[in-house]
Amino acid sequence: MTSLAPSVPLSKPAVGIAFILAGVTAISVNDMLIKELSGGYPLHQMVFVRSVIGLMFTLVFVQLEGGWAILKTNRPGLHVLRGLLIVIANMSFFTALAVVPLAEATALFFVAPLMITLLSIPILGEKVGPFRLGAVGIGFLGVLLMLKPWESDLGIEGGRVVLLLPVIGAAAYSLTQVLTRKLGSTSKASALATYLQTTFLVVSVGFFLVAGDGRYAENFDNPSMVFLLREWIWPVGSDLFLFLGLGLCAGVVGYAMSQAYRIADAATIAPFEYVGLPLAVFWGWLMFGELPGPVVWAGIGLIVGGGCVVFLREHQKQKKLALAAKIGRR
Repeated sequence: MTSLAPSVPLSKPAVGIAFILAGVTAISVNDMLIKELSGGYPLHQMVFVRSVIGLMFTLVFVQLEGGWAILKTNRPGLHVLRGLLIVIANMSFFTALAVVPLAEATALFFVAPLMITLLSIPILGEKVGPFRLGAVGIGFLGVLLMLKPWESDLGIEGGRVVLLLPVIGAAAYSLTQVLTRKLGSTSKASALATYLQTTFLVVSVGFFLVAGDGRYAENFDNPSMVFLLREWIWPVGSDLFLFLGLGLCAGVVGYAMSQAYRIADAATIAPFEYVGLPLAVFWGWLMFGELPGPVVWAGIGLIVGGGCVVFLREHQKQKKLALAAKIGRR
């Protein structure tokens, strides 16, 4: 006999946490590999390899979620904008990795959840109370602390401008996530991922056609700009396996993060993304001999603290809404 009971959303917090931890681990390995390869290969080449392999994974999920028909959309402009924003987010962050310590760049990028909270007010019309706004302020104080405005020499090639790149990337990522909320109601996760990977492919091929011979890199001494515009080079020796690792990480991230947010409540699992910070510290120490100083540790603490408070308040808000809905059905 066929059950006529209405379907309910999946709720597997433990499994969701496992998936998000896998995804965050893959992200940290991806960032470490990009920093490791940044001294000899161009960023657009790495993006191309990641996108090709990631797209192959994504298209498998497209077939599982409904086939080619789910790629049709009546809002192509928003999808293009979302794709360009995530490209800006990634390229800004990865460009900074050429000179900024891994843990420091990662911590600055983690200001994104705080920016999402602010952007949700004008764009999504969400109400954010003084408690969450105070937490956002604490997080931004951590960013200011890490930028060290009292020091004229930060010891980073490119100075404070390069240190701001992860923050710019976080801002673009925040806009991307806000647009995802708007588009997610009409588009499958695999379709959204396909649009993004395709955008990365188009942009990386465009970089190759315009600057793939490295002629523009010769005009710069800054390692970040050279990393962005360096000549395309075929991977040699063990570097080929590192490139394959980038593609594998892209596939794992795409699947694990989508699966995590599909089967568990976002407010429950999102704080576990902050596991990426100790992982960045670990990879920075193991691979590059980098350890954050006291000021950076203080900034990291403020950013993480502000973000966790925002997530906690969001979780409490959702519990109250769920309780009100349950009472209303009685």
